[in-house]
Amino acid sequence: MHHIVIGAGPAGVTACETLRDLDPSARITLIGDEPEPPYSRMAIPYLLVEQIDESGTYLRRSNDFYARNRIDVMSMPVSSINPADKVISLSTHDTLDYDRLLIATGSTPVQPPISGINLPGVHNCWNLADARAIATRATPGTRVVLIGAGFIGCIILESLHKRGIELTVVEREDRMVPRMMDEAAGGLLKRWCESKDITILTRTGVSGIEQEGAGLSVSLDNGDTLAAGLVITATGVQPNTGFLQGADIDIDQGILVDNYLETSKADIFAAGDVAQGRDHPTGGFVVQAIQPTAVEHGRIAAANMVKARSVVHRGSLNMNILDTHGLISSSFGQWMGVEGGDSAVLLDQDRYLYLNLQFGGDHLVGASSIGYTQHIGVLRGLICSRAPLGAWKQRLLDDPTRLMEAYLGSVQGLA
Repeated sequence: MHHIVIGAGPAGVTACETLRDLDPSARITLIGDEPEPPYSRMAIPYLLVEQIDESGTYLRRSNDFYARNRIDVMSMPVSSINPADKVISLSTHDTLDYDRLLIATGSTPVQPPISGINLPGVHNCWNLADARAIATRATPGTRVVLIGAGFIGCIILESLHKRGIELTVVEREDRMVPRMMDEAAGGLLKRWCESKDITILTRTGVSGIEQEGAGLSVSLDNGDTLAAGLVITATGVQPNTGFLQGADIDIDQGILVDNYLETSKADIFAAGDVAQGRDHPTGGFVVQAIQPTAVEHGRIAAANMVKARSVVHRGSLNMNILDTHGLISSSFGQWMGVEGGDSAVLLDQDRYLYLNLQFGGDHLVGASSIGYTQHIGVLRGLICSRAPLGAWKQRLLDDPTRLMEAYLGSVQGLA
């Protein structure tokens, strides 16, 4: 049995580890398209502030992990897949046969339609090559423009600022992290960043970038210009599916999968950012570009590659947690609410505290918070359990901070 895993991120590495545990005699091949050992993009901010070196980003720290587990690691782009013959083609024109295949190719940054976006000094912050380029240019006193204040932008915002640069963030939407926070929460986060001497320009777009001497000139759609020694784009990602042209695999927002993470082609599975898998609160199928979902997908897909339809994927919870200069923010599930639902909101502008609970009928379906860390983890339990809240719904509407009591009372039956 030959299992091939395309994609050396968290989903792919977790899948290989699980495959080896469940199928000790199988041949396992892990294919990535970067020269480094498999690593976590989520560790790049720590690399930028020199809390770790590059080896600290690696997903498995032991130098012999892959050899010891008899996982063949290849660094080479895959150019195409032939499901009928169970063959993949590499960029070298070599081919490999497989019995079971997992596509875990993740996402690729969206390139905004801005003139000058490919000039020297304009970078994504997505891989280790980007991190090296940014570290070279982001020296103390350098003016840096960060395009995008979404989740990716806010992950790297603090690490950039800690390098002693002059940072300006440009966001087209009316608030920071608009896919994670409402206007009140996004505004609170903006004010926090401004208190740390970071300039945040919301409702503002970039119309062009030009070379100006040794630096760059960034033109804004309001007519202003910003001088910069470095421009970083963080305007979102899209599933990496381009190499699947001609494979006749069903794709919507991402690769469509069933409840076992199998695609429309037998013996081909998908996991992580590239997969449109089941969402736990809604029951629908969505792309969740977050690492916890990627790891869960990788484990379940691998189990079903070894033994068909042995583990059901009941859905992952979409959740995001950010640490922005020490201010913790989070969102869970349907944080934006549901039609006909109820909500409870606490807002303390002076203390940078915000808590928003969203209810659908007798259940908690989503939540978002800023500044709250105690018991915030029980939000996941309350949402995922779908436990009827009973009297605890009204108590939470009256006082949203009673999260732990509500969890013990409704889920654990202890209060």
